[in-house]
Amino acid sequence: MAANFRSDFNKHGRTGNMSRANDQTDGPTDSERTPLVNNSSTNSSLGNMGTNGGKPLYEDDRAWVRYPSSFVHLTWLVLKSNYVNVLLVFVPAGIILGALDLNPTAVFVVNFLAIMPLAALLSFATEELSAKMGQTLGGLMNASFGNAVELIVSIVALMKGEIRIVQASMLGSILSNILLVLGCCFISSGIMREESRFNETVASTMSSLMAVAATSLIIPATLYSSLTDSSADTEANVLVLSRGTSIIMLVLYCLYLFFQLKSHKKLFDAEAQEGGEDEATILGPIPATVCLVLVTLLVAVCAEYLVDSIDAIVQEAGLSKTFIGLILLPIVGNAAEHVTAVVVAYKDKMDLAVGVAIGSSLQIALFVTPFLVMLGWAIGQPMTLNFEPFETVVFFLSVLVVNYLIQDGKSNYLEGCMCLGTYIIIAIAFYVKPEDASSKIGAAVSQFFSSQ
Repeated sequence: MAANFRSDFNKHGRTGNMSRANDQTDGPTDSERTPLVNNSSTNSSLGNMGTNGGKPLYEDDRAWVRYPSSFVHLTWLVLKSNYVNVLLVFVPAGIILGALDLNPTAVFVVNFLAIMPLAALLSFATEELSAKMGQTLGGLMNASFGNAVELIVSIVALMKGEIRIVQASMLGSILSNILLVLGCCFISSGIMREESRFNETVASTMSSLMAVAATSLIIPATLYSSLTDSSADTEANVLVLSRGTSIIMLVLYCLYLFFQLKSHKKLFDAEAQEGGEDEATILGPIPATVCLVLVTLLVAVCAEYLVDSIDAIVQEAGLSKTFIGLILLPIVGNAAEHVTAVVVAYKDKMDLAVGVAIGSSLQIALFVTPFLVMLGWAIGQPMTLNFEPFETVVFFLSVLVVNYLIQDGKSNYLEGCMCLGTYIIIAIAFYVKPEDASSKIGAAVSQFFSSQ
């Protein structure tokens, strides 16, 4: 995702102004973008916690004054870094509703809304920490935590044996990025200009890896179909294939990171290509680490209550687990990032937008999904790459569509509408598809695979 794209991507997407250059451009009259730290002895806003002889309290010589003031000051800076943080009020509400075991629908909705700002904070803390670690380690940090919310939700679901939720969530995250996000980016950029351009070499490399990821899902589905009438242990054989394939996919992902961060890093260095400046950070290494740990724990708690309420939602609302995992849960993990991607594309930063959208999908396909297969192996859960045939075909066709659209390195609003239309069709298909239709659809697709 794309690690190098993430750094410049988040810099352009923040609502607050975190760079000195932008502060000077906007001027002192813009209260939102005026630096919180100034020399005015009359300013006593929450941002600088008042003054003491012309010095902000968070710079006071007295430790008992400096540390609490610094904590409040940094908290304020972090909270105003993204407008989506207003939804943080749902975090304590979601935890309380879940702890008291109240209405499952309320628990699901409130925790659904709570995870959105937590995802934004997780991305923010990761960026702040990775900026202090150098390009290579910073890239690895971004690669590891770029889809942390999806990973945490899936781990919680996997430990509870909800393998269908895990598989649907992984596929939904990929489809959400390559169709919904990419389509919205093309539209956002296309309404302002006739045509937008991006690095076709980078896009081609990423789309090729996505084709490999699609193949890794088609092969287990094909094997499962071919062993249907066999006397062999179908589940055991597919499990072995899935685990072996996962190891190879993880190796490919490591090679992709080396390709991106070391051997061919100039191709991915969007910030250098655009003459960007280094990003000014808010949090130091220790505060960023503390923020990362706390937010991760909160996401885990909210995710557990969210997953626990899914069964009740299925019964009360009549939604299938596949629809919840494939459409709703990916919106939770990627909502803040989706909005920022559209803003970046609107500013004609298409290399960043395309790199983030497709790069996120690569992380899910080549890292998160294989990791969950290996984790299931470790904890005794039979997590496999044998997705339902209908889901596999949908994934393959989506990758095919996106590959055709980005191969020329150009985009316009019509191509964005194509991506968005495809995603809506898929969403409707999974909305109307009942859970008990899996066997019938599987049989039809199995016959297709067997005839090839």
